[in-house]
Order: sequence, then C-alpha cells, then structure tokens
Amino acid sequence: MAGFFHPLITNTSFDSVIIGVLILFVGLAGGILLYKAATSEKKREIFLGAGFTLMTISLYYIIAIAGRI
Repeated sequence: MAGFFHPLITNTSFDSVIIGVLILFVGLAGGILLYKAATSEKKREIFLGAGFTLMTISLYYIIAIAGRI
C-alpha cells in the first residue's frame, strides 16, 4: 500500500508503481508455471522452461529498475 500512496504524498507520477506491479505479476506468472510443472506429468518441460524464463525476465527488470544495469 505504501507504493500506491507514495506518488500521492510526493506529487510524482504513478508510472513506477504501475511498472513495478506489472513486473511482480510477470514473476507471479512464472511461479504459477513452475507450480504447474511440479503437478503436471505431460507438459513438464514446457512449464519449467516458461516459468524460469518469466522469473528471469522479472529479475532482470527488477535489477534494471534498481539502476544496477
């Protein structure tokens, strides 16, 4: 909730909040696909590959926003 109130208090834009939430949802989607890989027997490799890819993309964007790349 602090992330949503910070732009209101500091009179800045909501762009960083929206981008941060989208990045977290990409990571969540990766986690869901990894869970499906653990519970599925058929498309396990596809779920594993897609899940780790989405989590890697999310981690990359988090590091990029932090200013380390």
